[in-house]
Amino acid sequence: MTIHKEGTASIALTALVVGAINIANFSYLFPVSTIAAWGLFIVTLGLFLFIVSFFRMPNRKLTLNEASIVSPADGKVVVIEEVEPDEYYTEKRIQVSVFMSPANVHVNRTPIAGKIIYNKYHPGKFLVAWHPKSSTDNERWSVVIENEKGSILLKQIAGALARRICNYASEGTMFEQCGEYGFIKFGSRVDLLLPVGTKINCKIGDVVKGGVTVLATW
Repeated sequence: MTIHKEGTASIALTALVVGAINIANFSYLFPVSTIAAWGLFIVTLGLFLFIVSFFRMPNRKLTLNEASIVSPADGKVVVIEEVEPDEYYTEKRIQVSVFMSPANVHVNRTPIAGKIIYNKYHPGKFLVAWHPKSSTDNERWSVVIENEKGSILLKQIAGALARRICNYASEGTMFEQCGEYGFIKFGSRVDLLLPVGTKINCKIGDVVKGGVTVLATW
């Protein structure tokens, strides 16, 4: 397991804050109450370990198959429905949404190999990521990746806690399947808009792994 590059500043800042708190803790609180001092130490240590774990990148065997559409994120499938897209496409698409809790790995991966043909950032609200309107009202970053089989629109959607979307894609660039194209901090959601007729291999409530679980095939 490694730590994602996006975590460097957050982990360093958390370490400084936790260190400062505990220097004061054991200098002033410990002589008064050892139980309270150790309790505060455990709480702050737990916070630090949580921040570190949030930016983890576990080693895993990625699913590489041109017929497979692989989950772009870890989390739980919360939406599978036919929708009228609000951007790029004019025809109906199948939306599959994966909700990422703060405990999930937050690396975002391309579900197929292909070329980035659309990339657009949308400022917006910070509704909870499972809210139905989060797909259209929240801050989000939309990317369309295309290959000879078709194209998929991916939306990185900010949630109530997620206030920073990192996107490494740009129009015209090529990505391998399961290539890292983004990261979302602290709880969020990723939507996939698939062609109608795509065979869906998951159901609502399924727990999925980014770069591993096959959501659909074409």
